[in-house]
Amino acid sequence: MRIHNVSPAEAFSDAGREYRASEPGAPVRCCLRKSLPDEPVWLMRYSPSNGKGPYSEVGPIFVHVDCPDEPSLDRLPVELLNNPRILRSYNAAGQIHDGEVVEPGSFDRAIEESFNNPTIESLQVRSLSHGCFYFGITRA
Repeated sequence: MRIHNVSPAEAFSDAGREYRASEPGAPVRCCLRKSLPDEPVWLMRYSPSNGKGPYSEVGPIFVHVDCPDEPSLDRLPVELLNNPRILRSYNAAGQIHDGEVVEPGSFDRAIEESFNNPTIESLQVRSLSHGCFYFGITRA
């Protein structure tokens, strides 16, 4: 699998972005971890690329102003998966195929099962409580 994060540079395409000098514990989508105290972040609108047409969604996410870390894009970011999350699957046309709640410790199995279906092209991991996009997954 390949994990897809969000570059902090994408914040500049959102004129409504908000600067936060410190937002500890926010899930940052650039390095795929929780923010630390006094790490400046942008709160911005973001639309993941795998939902298309009526399935295209825009929602709030956090990214660092200057990202200090490079995430590993070939393994799941464990720090963002310590709570139940929504796993959505999408076909090549960008339509939602399915969605399920996945518990911590079950993500590898759920992802493997999703990708066993040849019509599934990509996945999104989202917040259970707010529905916010965390990161995308495609086949390696």
